[in-house]
Amino acid sequence: MSRMSDPSQPAADLDVVLFGATGFTGGLTADYLAAHGPADLRWALAGRSAARLEAVRERLVRRHPERAEALAALPLLEADVDDAASLAALVRRTKVVATTVGPYLQLGEPLLAACAEAGTDYVDLTGEPEFVDTMYVRHHERAVASGARIVHACGFDSVPHDLGVYFALRELGPITAPVDVRGVVRSNATFSGGTFHSAVGAFARARQMSAAYRARRAVEPRPEGRSVRAVAGRPGRDRLLGYWLLPLPTLDPQVIVRSAAALDSYGPRFSYSHFAGTRTLRYAAGGAAGVGAIGVVANVPPLRRALLSRVKQGEGPSAGRRERSWFTVDVVAETEGRTLHARVSGGDPGYDETAKMLAESALCLAFDDNPATAGCVTTAQAMGASLLDRLVAAGMRFEVV
Repeated sequence: MSRMSDPSQPAADLDVVLFGATGFTGGLTADYLAAHGPADLRWALAGRSAARLEAVRERLVRRHPERAEALAALPLLEADVDDAASLAALVRRTKVVATTVGPYLQLGEPLLAACAEAGTDYVDLTGEPEFVDTMYVRHHERAVASGARIVHACGFDSVPHDLGVYFALRELGPITAPVDVRGVVRSNATFSGGTFHSAVGAFARARQMSAAYRARRAVEPRPEGRSVRAVAGRPGRDRLLGYWLLPLPTLDPQVIVRSAAALDSYGPRFSYSHFAGTRTLRYAAGGAAGVGAIGVVANVPPLRRALLSRVKQGEGPSAGRRERSWFTVDVVAETEGRTLHARVSGGDPGYDETAKMLAESALCLAFDDNPATAGCVTTAQAMGASLLDRLVAAGMRFEVV
């Protein structure tokens, strides 16, 4: 039974708690909630340092004078991933926790475990497959029992891709035959330091990541009478899109396939391939070489440390650079001789849009009429049309091309 429906447990006095509000992306998420959250939103800032949280609150008051009185009263909650009691107290106070504190593999489990135990909904920004799979094995059943919805990857990993496929198949109409889908992402933006560190960490832990995936497969139910799979695509030129394609080793295909497994509307046989797209072969070749080089460096500890030291976490590009940034995710779905080309597009993906997606995901879980789900679930599975509508209202574009 969820804590929210258990009369023996105190009712939450907050709707959303933002954990990690003093970091770069956490600060952007706080700005988004301050500017776009409902006027009656009950929310709080949480982190390790009361002084730093106070500085964030003061900055919000200065930047949003139209809401200064409410923002000046924002609760500040001290909590630390190394202090289980502080996390338990935090999650008991709120409907939803949104966390930007990573790398999640090192820092994320204590908060997630507290949410699973208490029946508190949880959203994060992880792009780390090992973390996602390990958390399923360790905490999915407890979250199902408590009613907690544990929703990973609520930023650029993997909302545009997951909801892009959801949108495309909805527009394509009833799927009664095998459907093959490919997603192609393009952007001119700077990757976040956190994303870069997570990617390098994944390359360095390929064996552990594979073991975590197998452990999840051993206990996770499969859809009955249907098949879903991720297909490793091949480099080449896409005739429909006009881009050179480079297979992209990210969390996104796993999220999409899990949505497909959960949703019968994805048809009887679903496959998905994931790519980065470039306009010229030269850039595709350069991208492949760069990914390969990072993979080699990541497995040599001294080189890995040197590489990571050059890209700091918790920092990001200037507002001007972010304003010039954009992304597109093209989704092509093919079934029964029919082809549909959909596109998701927006601004700076790694920071501004990620903060928007995380905040709207938290608000969606707190306030919207979503499907009845619990445990470790995807954005399409847990929120689907509700989150899509929120993001469109917030300025992201979902369209049939």
